[in-house]
Amino acid sequence: MPDPSQPNSDPDLDSISSRISPACPPETQRILTAAWAHDIETIKKLLDAPGKASCQDPNTRETPLHAAIRACGPPTDEDDPADLERAKKTVYELLLWGAIWNDVDDRNETPGCVARRLGREELYNLCVEAGVRAEMLFGVMEGYEQLGSDVDGEEIEVVEGDGNDANGDGDGDANGDESMVIVGEEDGDEAPELVDVEGLNGRDREPVEVDSEAYLRSKLTYSDGKLVDDDGNGVMMAWETDIMRRSVDALLPGKEPGKRILNIGFGMGIIDTMFAETRPARHHIIEAHPGVLEHIASPGSKFGSSWEESGPEPGAFKVYQGKWQDVCQQLLQEGQTYDAIYFDTFGEDYSQLRMFFTEFIPGLLDGQGIFSFFNGLGADRQICYDVYTKVAELHLADAGLDVDWQAIDVDMSQLAEAGKGEWEGVKRRYWTLDKYRLPVCTFLG
Repeated sequence: MPDPSQPNSDPDLDSISSRISPACPPETQRILTAAWAHDIETIKKLLDAPGKASCQDPNTRETPLHAAIRACGPPTDEDDPADLERAKKTVYELLLWGAIWNDVDDRNETPGCVARRLGREELYNLCVEAGVRAEMLFGVMEGYEQLGSDVDGEEIEVVEGDGNDANGDGDGDANGDESMVIVGEEDGDEAPELVDVEGLNGRDREPVEVDSEAYLRSKLTYSDGKLVDDDGNGVMMAWETDIMRRSVDALLPGKEPGKRILNIGFGMGIIDTMFAETRPARHHIIEAHPGVLEHIASPGSKFGSSWEESGPEPGAFKVYQGKWQDVCQQLLQEGQTYDAIYFDTFGEDYSQLRMFFTEFIPGLLDGQGIFSFFNGLGADRQICYDVYTKVAELHLADAGLDVDWQAIDVDMSQLAEAGKGEWEGVKRRYWTLDKYRLPVCTFLG
């Protein structure tokens, strides 16, 4: 069904005359027109060089993938199945030639956003699948500065994108984040762009304008139900409370006392307060930011020294000060295991969350334990949320974990407009969706 978070469908705004401007270069115009007409044979002839499948109109930023999907319009009773089949084959052919699944046009829509808005589910799913393939390929290539092979006499290298194709909205698409692209050494033409995982921080929401080290040096402010850094980025906000409550319910079914709990990322202390109410046998918290640690140690804090001293045995209740990568290594060496683990950090990219899946969960989580994390992966755009959900599921399976996604309604009444309601005083609206997918992870078998 159409996506209410995207611009309304307007036949005039979605017409070929409005999407291919007079300023469009003739070659690009021919490709866009062929894509619009679902003329696969012509497309195959025109796409004779890297990058042509992702060419754009200079004014509307329409790509061939946008055009092929937009031309279908909303479903009607008069739809010809053969026409839809040609559209699907055209989309597939464009993707095969390197069309970028997450390029945005002048209306801030990716091709998948257009498909969702128009109600073209099959075309939308093709875009999601393309995003998953690109992301998984990026995961394979991650860490390589250069590939030692030639293609048609050109050395292929992985480089950082220039960040100029952006809208900066933090959904993990080509929106001003550092992207991974493949370029030919001689002609510099861009080939298919890979989805950016490093453009998402540990809350999986914002472009990483600061890395982890810069975030740890930033000044934090607790006020009005939110925690923000000195750039105005939302580190944690009170609207997430219901998500945290549901996460605790999933991690501790029946909320039985005496459980062993590890939480990574204290933030506002929302979930740790809920964990503490269950009377755990062990409650460990890892926090690295000096400002948060100062807040924890302040008079009136529920998690200061008196809380640590109240544990059933020494060390049972403890706030570990430092980076989770170091502290978790220490916990592994000590042989610590937990019944429930929650992960919610800020200022880190997705690769760190994935590393936690694969390198730490197998040793820290009890065989019957449950793991979860704040799932804001690409949550300011539905298609990116869908892509990252599938990608995370694949990576969790690689780590030997099964995941059950629990759908939670999000009250958007105070979240619908940037700069207003819950977003007042916050730099970016990192959440735009009315459904949250809560990951409940257990060991396979």
